[in-house]
Amino acid sequence: MKILVTGADGFIGSHLVELLLKKKHKVFALSLYNSFNDCGWLNGLKHKNLKIIFGDIRDQQFCENISKNVDVIFNLAALISIPYSYNSVESFLQTNILGTYNICNAAKKNKVKKIIQLSTSEVYGTAQYIPIDEEHPKVPQSPYSASKISSDAIAQSFFYSFGLNIVIARPFNTFGPRQSLRAVIPTIICQTLDNKKIELGNINSRRDFTYVLDTCEGLYSLTNKKVKPGEVFNIGSKKHFSIKDVLKIIKKKIKNTPPVFIDKTRLRPKTSEVDLLSCNYTKLNKATGFKPKIKFERGLELTIEWFKKNKNLYRDLHNKYNI
Repeated sequence: MKILVTGADGFIGSHLVELLLKKKHKVFALSLYNSFNDCGWLNGLKHKNLKIIFGDIRDQQFCENISKNVDVIFNLAALISIPYSYNSVESFLQTNILGTYNICNAAKKNKVKKIIQLSTSEVYGTAQYIPIDEEHPKVPQSPYSASKISSDAIAQSFFYSFGLNIVIARPFNTFGPRQSLRAVIPTIICQTLDNKKIELGNINSRRDFTYVLDTCEGLYSLTNKKVKPGEVFNIGSKKHFSIKDVLKIIKKKIKNTPPVFIDKTRLRPKTSEVDLLSCNYTKLNKATGFKPKIKFERGLELTIEWFKKNKNLYRDLHNKYNI
């Protein structure tokens, strides 16, 4: 298949591109335009079936141009930082909502066979019951969450209104190599390796952490023709850990024990804090047979090893809180 991946230069996107190439698809990888020709985590990746494109999903004409003659679109392009969303609401509306509209509209005009729209477990807010299935109420506890709830609705409206073959993929807290230090697991790993001090926000919140290769396999499973259009599918592990638990496991595996401090600047507003997320992926399993293969502690080991080998890429960033 000819597959377009937006947000291909990012954490999940770059791993998805590699998976698609391994499965012998022709991949068009969209990287956000910049004057340095920097394609993020795709830098240095060469493959006969890979074409890197620079641009922006906020540009409707551009989206129409890049979606011609492709079979499937994975729309991963989005602004994702929750703290940043408090300060830059309009940017999230433009990229996450307008960008999704542009991709869907372009897919409609160019008769793209299928679109997989990337959502997030943050749309559920704090779990009202666990494990969370796709029928769980959606609660916009941050501008980021609100923008993703809206972009999901836009995407689904193209199925109901125009018959567009689109499915919503909703991963729970993906982690692994290449993840930004805005995320808690890379933050803990890098600060523990540095062995000076660990600064965190809420260590009592609980999350369903899924290794990135499992997330990508879940995304790819949705290309199956048997998957019904217009549906939402959770991707996760059905297990959850507190940040305090994750901290203990990582310190034990690295064998460093730096002191831990709560940094108030890393705390969300009280009513915006999502205390618990735990995934029910039964629907995806029944539709595609998907099951996560990499256990949490093994995923942590693989992630720790990657950060050890690539400390130079992060320099002193782990000592600076970047929203």
